[in-house]
Amino acid sequence: MNDDPENVRAASDVRADSAETARTFDAASGDFDELTPTVWGPAGQALVFQLGVSPGEAVLDVCCGTGSSALPAAAAVGPEGLVHGVDVADEMLERGRVTAERRGLKNIEFVCADASQWEAPSDVPAAGYDVLSISYGVFFLPDMDRTFWRLVSLVRQGGRAGVTVWRRDAMEEFSSIVFDVASLHSPELRERGALRDRTPLHRIDTPDTLEAWLADAGTDSVEVRTLSNLLPATDELCWSLVTGTGLRAALTGLDSGRVASVREQIAEEVTARGLHTIDATTLVATGTVRRPPVSG
Repeated sequence: MNDDPENVRAASDVRADSAETARTFDAASGDFDELTPTVWGPAGQALVFQLGVSPGEAVLDVCCGTGSSALPAAAAVGPEGLVHGVDVADEMLERGRVTAERRGLKNIEFVCADASQWEAPSDVPAAGYDVLSISYGVFFLPDMDRTFWRLVSLVRQGGRAGVTVWRRDAMEEFSSIVFDVASLHSPELRERGALRDRTPLHRIDTPDTLEAWLADAGTDSVEVRTLSNLLPATDELCWSLVTGTGLRAALTGLDSGRVASVREQIAEEVTARGLHTIDATTLVATGTVRRPPVSG
């Protein structure tokens, strides 16, 4: 065991970030699910389709939330296949469990676990999972590169791995409004900096950078498609995007009165800046897992 102070501190920071992510998304679980028809659902379906998920396959869906890609995957693999949906936010997982039960899907298991420590259970074929899918979650993983590469290693040779991420500039104009308004009520938020800057999303938010990143992770035949999703900036949608996404972190520590003020001021800023459309455009990227042969 390495007790170097820098490594210990880094591990502590990762655990703290994971705990904060879990708290944010547990609190957002109800509002998160409200966005499924307009945001999470279309991207999850697109990812499952592009991955070519087929009957009988084993799928690992990480950062699964309420199941926007895990549930379509379960429908695609059928009763002979299996899906493991993994997330740190148990409130969201419970919503996924309820939906799966309502749909009669008995081939999916929602597990509250740290993806960076996940090991394939005994019901996964010895060769590994057939598919790894991560929709809108890869940039929340602790140590994104290392964790993703490790997850790819759980996929069999010739299997597929895929992610969805916001395209560069998507959500940015609206996010800046949320940050500007919330910062008026939270000095701590001003000190911590823009919400988008707290994740490594900016490294993989163009087709070229995302393609290169997937290739570096051990995949080839990488395909990146753009899913256009331009939504009317209604008051209801704008507030759902605040309370049902990672933007909810901007409300941390605010009492109900200040939260109400934030909502009112966001609506005013959306009007003042002439924001009529929320750009939720998404990149859907998939590749085939190819590991170099073992020498010797």
